[in-house]
Amino acid sequence: MSLDPNRIPEGDEEMEPDYAVDASSSHPEEIEEMKKRLQEMEDEAGALREMQAKVEKEMGSSTSSDPANSAVAATQAEKEEVDSRSIYVGNVDYGCSPEELQQHFQSCGTINRVTILTDRAGQPKGFAYVEFDEVEAVQNAILLNESELHGRQLKVSAKRTNIPGMKQHRGRRPHWGFRPGPYMAPPFYAPYGYGKAPRSRRPMWYRPY
Repeated sequence: MSLDPNRIPEGDEEMEPDYAVDASSSHPEEIEEMKKRLQEMEDEAGALREMQAKVEKEMGSSTSSDPANSAVAATQAEKEEVDSRSIYVGNVDYGCSPEELQQHFQSCGTINRVTILTDRAGQPKGFAYVEFDEVEAVQNAILLNESELHGRQLKVSAKRTNIPGMKQHRGRRPHWGFRPGPYMAPPFYAPYGYGKAPRSRRPMWYRPY
């Protein structure tokens, strides 16, 4: 019986590991799953963008088509236009009538309205507003500043437009009030001075002669 020196015994053969994996069975499924997830994310992002654009469009249309806002803007514009043709008259005599004020400023231009401000009791406050038909009449009326009517010098100036929400007031000085602090006992003063002792007095004897 002859033995082959290159022959490996049956029990000593090494088992080679089976590393071969069928790539066609696992990788395509993972790729398809990733593509599906990416497509879902893109669809969600597109839906969010459409929703945001729709909300912005609705907000813009509601702001532009709001009748209250447009009415307020129109009213403010009309008020500014009227104020540009009006003057403020101060130091008006309490017995002065609108007709007298109209006669006083009729040389400046066409007058539409004369308003004398009054309090709740109906008493004049001492100032008035005069509305002209032309803007140029305001400058002519300002030339009548310090002119006399009923023996009083009138203060004439262009009327200012009051901005809603803005209140004009004079500044006040801050009031520094007294803040009570902890109780402190009053200082003690020596009745005879610091470091001095009372002097002894000699008794007073009665001496008739």
